[in-house]
Amino acid sequence: MHRAEPLARADEHQHGGLAQDAAGQEPPVFLLTVDVEDWFQVENFKPWIPFDSWGSRELRVVDNTLRLMDSLEALGGSQPVKITFFVLGWVAARCPELIREMDARGHEVASHGYNHQLVPTCADDELTEDLVASRQCLEDILGKPVAGYRAPSFSIEPRLIRILAECGYRYDASYNSYGGNARYGSFDDMPPPDRGVARLANGLYELPVSNLSVAGRTVPWGGGGFFRLIPKGLYIRGVKAEAARDGVFHFYLHPWEIDPHQPRVRQASPMFKFRHYLNLGHCLAKLTYLLKRLDGFVFSTCSEHLGKVTNDSIEG
Repeated sequence: MHRAEPLARADEHQHGGLAQDAAGQEPPVFLLTVDVEDWFQVENFKPWIPFDSWGSRELRVVDNTLRLMDSLEALGGSQPVKITFFVLGWVAARCPELIREMDARGHEVASHGYNHQLVPTCADDELTEDLVASRQCLEDILGKPVAGYRAPSFSIEPRLIRILAECGYRYDASYNSYGGNARYGSFDDMPPPDRGVARLANGLYELPVSNLSVAGRTVPWGGGGFFRLIPKGLYIRGVKAEAARDGVFHFYLHPWEIDPHQPRVRQASPMFKFRHYLNLGHCLAKLTYLLKRLDGFVFSTCSEHLGKVTNDSIEG
């Protein structure tokens, strides 16, 4: 197991740190992250959609991702909403122009692995191959380094931290503290994050997804299906409360979550269908509603936020 030390606060640095508002307080940061995978690549549907059928499925991720980026640009305001896309190598290899478009619009591109394999299902050499191949694919398309990674289904393990550093990654965004999903992994040696960042003993940084703590229990609030389920007014209050506590809210979504017209996997269990298809037709409008009401927040990519918190240039 890895020992880790807390990250120093900005006021402990001689230079740098996040910008301050007129009262001398650091403004809260909203990290909007998107796991770029298509409707047929989600873990819940794997029993009915084998990997060898992916190539024959309708590819909808390009249109959905472009629509999401267009909606972010349409928000206007003094500060554009820049986000981090964690992209599957399988998608990037087939849609390189989409990856270049993300970068051209000022967003960050990071890795989501190559074939959406859960970390516990991979031997060390398989995991290394996946991490190297996905990063290399993205870097070949972009012509510049890729810094970050998110494991499929937040399936973090301690050995992932070691292998990520060996493969040249600078940060991980795979930790989700909610214990109600058996696929979510754990990392016991991670210190409490400071402004959404934990520095690990091997030099890697961890950016956990945000959740709420209520009466000693972790309430899932970071995004995905829970975002589609929770009433929007209540959800915004939770975001602001967590950001007031930690200075950051780290949110995640998938392009298929804004696509109510995607093909239906009718063989799936009722619970899996409920979780996947719930409120798809309202998700993009709800996201827009949320972002418009985050007055005073700074919208940042993961690498930008890390660079400000750590005084370290994360992106190449």
